Amino acid sequence: MDFKRTLLVAALPLAFCLSGLAQAAINIKFAEVHPAGYPPVVAEQEMGKKLVEQSKGEITFKMFAGGVLGSEKEVVEQVQSNAVQMTRVSLGIVGPVVPDVNVFNLPFIFRDQAHMRSIIDGEIGQEILDKITNSEFNLVALGWMDGGTRNLYSKKPVRQISDLKGMKIRVQGNPVFIETINAMGGNGIAMATGEIFSALQTGVIDGAENNPPTMLEHNHYQNAKFYTLTEHLILPEPIVMSKITWNKLNPEQQALVKKLAREAQMEERVLWDKKSSEAEAKLKAGGVEFITLTPEQKKAFYDATQPVRDKYGAPYKELITRIEAVK
Repeated sequence: MDFKRTLLVAALPLAFCLSGLAQAAINIKFAEVHPAGYPPVVAEQEMGKKLVEQSKGEITFKMFAGGVLGSEKEVVEQVQSNAVQMTRVSLGIVGPVVPDVNVFNLPFIFRDQAHMRSIIDGEIGQEILDKITNSEFNLVALGWMDGGTRNLYSKKPVRQISDLKGMKIRVQGNPVFIETINAMGGNGIAMATGEIFSALQTGVIDGAENNPPTMLEHNHYQNAKFYTLTEHLILPEPIVMSKITWNKLNPEQQALVKKLAREAQMEERVLWDKKSSEAEAKLKAGGVEFITLTPEQKKAFYDATQPVRDKYGAPYKELITRIEAVK
């Protein structure tokens, strides 16, 4: 009897070791170029907190905000190799690998923010996530963050499309975005975010285009006092996970990650809308004039960019028709 019990006691540490191996925590590092407190970062951190709690500690989560792990492009490469496990990524980076996402980058593809949200919440949004997941990108796409509505801001007012003629406007380095500004009569110039402030100050550029929180937080309003609500780009941005980490998760953990990413998608937009309206109020207090276009004035911008939609949207005619049909 004693002999058997000794065996049992001796076997217990081994059993604990084995169960420990099976349950080794999966550590998730989430990298963000946005600073702490920015709506996507807050929603992603909340997702991480829930992930730790609801996985009962089987998954750990740590946020690295403010670009400490590199630029967006560098971070995506780290997620592909699993040095970092999760990030939020701009579609401009995904486009070369998953061409269908380029549809979301087309100017005026969404009528307004509500239309864009209906798309990402519905079957088209899920299809695009699946296409990213099933591509060679080595990432699993889990949900969408709302990156806001991009509008023009400039040193001189743009009250109608003719006012933009010849103005040098900074854009992200994507041919679609450059050609969009060019089609509107401006001169699209690709430039890193960090260079915009001094370029506005020294007159290298006459303006840029982005959402109100970005204009405020990068202090661009100090040199650009006019904000024209063109809504030419409304860009959703996917949350992605390294496929290497995804494949280490069991089916229950995978389902949990998907569920929490979807919750983050819904929570982030509430934070975004609050942040955006607060930024707008601060910009106005800082002397920025917000210019609202009439439907006719906005249509002039829409019509001018039709060649860009025709050129870059040609392979996705059916998808574009489906997007336009969503109420």
